[in-house]
Amino acid sequence: MHEFQRLTHRLALIGLVTLGLNPLSPTKSYAGQTSTKTTVVVDDSTLESRVDSALKAQSTLKGEDIDVKVNNKIVTLTGSVGSEQRKLQAARAAHVAGVTRVDNQLTVDAHAGRDMNDKAADATKTAVHKTGDAVKTAGEKTGDAAKTAGEKTKDAASATGEAITDTYINTKIHSKMVDEATLKGSDVNVDVNNHMVTLKGTVASAAGKARAEEIARTTEGVKGVTNMLMVGPKK
Repeated sequence: MHEFQRLTHRLALIGLVTLGLNPLSPTKSYAGQTSTKTTVVVDDSTLESRVDSALKAQSTLKGEDIDVKVNNKIVTLTGSVGSEQRKLQAARAAHVAGVTRVDNQLTVDAHAGRDMNDKAADATKTAVHKTGDAVKTAGEKTGDAAKTAGEKTKDAASATGEAITDTYINTKIHSKMVDEATLKGSDVNVDVNNHMVTLKGTVASAAGKARAEEIARTTEGVKGVTNMLMVGPKK
C-alpha cells in the first residue's frame, strides 16, 4: 500500500515537470519581462515636404496659392483658392501619414489661381497684336511701294516719254503762252509746286487772264491752278 502511494506521488511530480517544460503550454507574463516596438519618428520638415507633394499631385489645385507650414505635426494651410470645394480638397490632401491635425486657414477667392492663365492669355494677345502689327506694317510698306511705283509710272506717262515733273509742267505752260494772242504784252510768272500751278503777274485783259488759267489747267500733269494775275499794263 505504501509502495503504491509513493508510485502515484512520483507520477504526479513527473506530470507537473512535463507540463512546465511543454512549449505549447500557456506562459505567464512576469513583472520583469519587457516588450519592444519600433516607432519611426517623422519630423516637421519631412511632413511639410509630404504635404506639399500631396497638394501638387491634385490636378484641380494646380496654380492655386497655397502655403504649407508644419509645427509639432500640425499642418497650417494659408493662401487662397478658387472655391470652397478646393479648400476642403486641400485640407484632405494635407492630412498625410504622421499629421495629427490640419488647420485650414485658406480663403476663397474666385480670381485665385487665374494669374498664370491671365498671363498666358496676355502673352497670346500680345503675340497676336505683334503679328497683326507686323502684317499691317508689311502691308503699308507694300502699299507705299505700290503708290510710289504708280506715281513714277504716272510721271513717265507723258506723250513725249518725259517724266511729268514740275519742271516739265512749267516748260509746257510757258511754251503754250508764247504763241497765245490774248497774252501779247502780258507779264505772266508761272510757279509749279508738286503739280500745283500758281499764276502771278499782269495781263492786258480779263480774256487774257482767263486764257492763261485755261492753258495752265489743261496742261498734262497739272492738278490745280491758282490764278493771281492782275489785269493792267505790263510792268
